[in-house]
Amino acid sequence: MSQEMSPQEAIQTIAQLKDARERILTEVRKVIVGQEKVVEELLTALFSDGHCLLVGVPGLAKTLLISTLARVLDLGYNRIQFTPDLMPSDITGTEILEEDRATGKRTFKFVKGPIFANLVLADEINRTPPKTQAALLQAMQEKSVTAAGQTLKLDAPFFVLATQNPIELEGTYPLPEAQLDRFMFNVFVDYPTEAEEQAIVTATTGSYEADVKRVLNAEDIIRLQKIIRRVPVSEHVVAYAVSLARMTRPAHTSYDFIKDYVSWGAGPRASQYLVLGAKTRAVLHGQATPSCEDVRQVAPSVLRHRVMANFNAEAEGIQVVQLIGRLLEALPEPKAAAAKR
Repeated sequence: MSQEMSPQEAIQTIAQLKDARERILTEVRKVIVGQEKVVEELLTALFSDGHCLLVGVPGLAKTLLISTLARVLDLGYNRIQFTPDLMPSDITGTEILEEDRATGKRTFKFVKGPIFANLVLADEINRTPPKTQAALLQAMQEKSVTAAGQTLKLDAPFFVLATQNPIELEGTYPLPEAQLDRFMFNVFVDYPTEAEEQAIVTATTGSYEADVKRVLNAEDIIRLQKIIRRVPVSEHVVAYAVSLARMTRPAHTSYDFIKDYVSWGAGPRASQYLVLGAKTRAVLHGQATPSCEDVRQVAPSVLRHRVMANFNAEAEGIQVVQLIGRLLEALPEPKAAAAKR
């Protein structure tokens, strides 16, 4: 497959994805009131072939949103409730001893676990010990599972959505940095507005039942994911994304507020996801190529879980997202000509 799209392919791709985005949003709105930015970010991660971590208090319809998205996209969906006693085999699957009634011969049979789905919801992922959390690691990175002495490929597309409760920390196990870095986006799910909450209460306390229609299927998503990889990106946009990631690192930054309040910054994977997310966002909004503004729009969700604030920031009540906001305001865009030199 060529790396560059022809003008006709580009026009068709932009039209397809923009139309798909609008139809998906229309169907999701039948069930979910508000949370449009969250839905946009989920779609951006999905078409970028990335995974998402959703952080929000209970009762904000995170699980309902994900199951609705699975229906709209016609994807195989499994929900795993993470608990302190959950074992790795409860995720990947286990071997059982099976007896052939005709011959009396006993053989081991591997029974696939809930990880074998297109869209997997890891609910309250920080409720389970690191050993079980790590069972997701290979699946998220390599799109395969090693169990019963063999490596099994997961069906594409494969998309992990994990949720965390940011308030209740007792009995939780913070995600290892290696696993946090596997998530393309860290999406914050906020409370609805008063008008949205009234609409939610009206819809959920009545007899209304949404008729959700399928918009895409797994084959459509795989094809669109491949096409997005071929979207061209200007050198100055790549330079801006790389500079943004590097400026979060105290050893590389030229900004005092990063040196004062950050213990370590984002790695190269952040630069990759900034560009990939910008490409997907641009096409979803009908643009042929991403701009620096697209990079800025995806930056908070890409960087939020990759930048670690230090003790000074905690003592002064400064949040990582505030530092990212200051950096986005301070960092100038490179000029196209300068990026080529």
